[in-house]
Amino acid sequence: MNIILIISAFIGGGIITWITVNFIVKTRAKNLIQEAEAKAEVLKQNKLIEVKEKYLNLKEEYEKHIAERNAKIQQIEAKIQQREMQQGQIQADLQRKSSETDAIKANLETQIEVIENKKKELERIHKEALGKLESISGLSVDQAKEKLVESLKDEAQTEAMSYINERMEEAKMTANKEAKRIIVQTIQRVATETAIENSVTVFHIESDELKGRIIGREGRNIRALEAATGIEIIVDDTPEAIVLSGFDPVRREIARLALHQLVTDGRIHPARIEEVVAKVKKQVEEEIIETGKRTTIDMGVHGLHPELIRMIGKMKYRSSYGQNLLQHARETANLCAIMASELGLNPKKAKRAGLLHDIGKVPDDEPELPHAILGMKLAEKYKEKPEICNAIGAHHDEIEMTSLLSPIVQVCDAISGARPGARREIVEAYIKRLNDLENLALSYPGVLKTYAIQAGRELRVIVGADKISDKDTETLSFDIAKKIQDEMTYPGQVKITVIRETRAVSFAK
Repeated sequence: MNIILIISAFIGGGIITWITVNFIVKTRAKNLIQEAEAKAEVLKQNKLIEVKEKYLNLKEEYEKHIAERNAKIQQIEAKIQQREMQQGQIQADLQRKSSETDAIKANLETQIEVIENKKKELERIHKEALGKLESISGLSVDQAKEKLVESLKDEAQTEAMSYINERMEEAKMTANKEAKRIIVQTIQRVATETAIENSVTVFHIESDELKGRIIGREGRNIRALEAATGIEIIVDDTPEAIVLSGFDPVRREIARLALHQLVTDGRIHPARIEEVVAKVKKQVEEEIIETGKRTTIDMGVHGLHPELIRMIGKMKYRSSYGQNLLQHARETANLCAIMASELGLNPKKAKRAGLLHDIGKVPDDEPELPHAILGMKLAEKYKEKPEICNAIGAHHDEIEMTSLLSPIVQVCDAISGARPGARREIVEAYIKRLNDLENLALSYPGVLKTYAIQAGRELRVIVGADKISDKDTETLSFDIAKKIQDEMTYPGQVKITVIRETRAVSFAK
């Protein structure tokens, strides 16, 4: 019974507790639901606000875009209206001009009609007048024209012959006087130099002790220098001086410069001598080109081919009858320019022809042609104008003159060469004899170089050791001497020295 009561009491308490717990849970759930609904409402309101803001922003952008499009459309419409107005104005102008043109055309047609009527009236009057003249004179129009032309022709021919005779008589009276005046004025306006004959160069040294070093052991240095340059080197008792003798000024200049470099450097031996001479030859070639360039610039002659400039530079080392060839060319060019100016011709062309007239004397090879013809061919080769080429080729009458420049160059060449002190025949003959000596020996097979020294009293012949033996050198020397004796004219005697040497060259590395 007690147990039943206790169980009943326990069960009753549990029910009450369950009811209480159930109430609390429901209350809390309700509160949670209310809180959730409140938060949802707040969130809903926030989202609505965001959506509304986005809508307003999009609406504002769209309205702005619409406004811009409307503005552009208005601008386009304004341009279209303006263009339509312009087109209307243009059409109005065209219509106005068209009406004006029609009026002018109508006026011109009226004037043309009036002119045509007047022309017909004039032709009728002209025919009537011709008819009256023919009836009066008894001649037709063609016959009257022929008689008039014949009478005018006879009268004009008589007057022309009279005028020509008067001019010819006047020209004969004044031609010689005028020619002399022009030539005298031309010569007076050009500074000239006298001829300089020089076949030796004196090389000064600081002391006589250097002479022994230049000669070398058993004369090997001086022999090597003479063989390399073709110049006779005279070392005698003259204090502090060595004489370089040779007719070719280019060789003398090479020998002088080579000696200067050897003495300055202090190393003097055959190998060094050959090296220095080769280097100096290159320097002299460069100096020739530089001289040609300076000459053309000084003379105001432009546009020459580089090879012609080089030939002008080579003239510095050549002479014609004792007259320096470059000085002669410059003098002739100046004379030609002055004379052309006096005669009313182109002085620049005349100066160009005068400067180039003797280039045939300095070619690299020596063809069998007169120097005037050779110079003309060189000028043609390097694209000079025909009148320049003709002036070069005709200045010694080898070809016919075809322009007025040719006689001017011929006269000025003669003036430059014939003036007192300009030339001396003996020097040209002397140089020609030395050249002939060298060329005669060079014609033999196996001969490499030939040098005429001691004013032509000795001829040194250098032969190849691989081509001529020691025994053949004696025969060669005799043959050259006999040929010189038979073919050439010379004072005194000529010594022929044939040099044959064998070299062995090695390099220490």
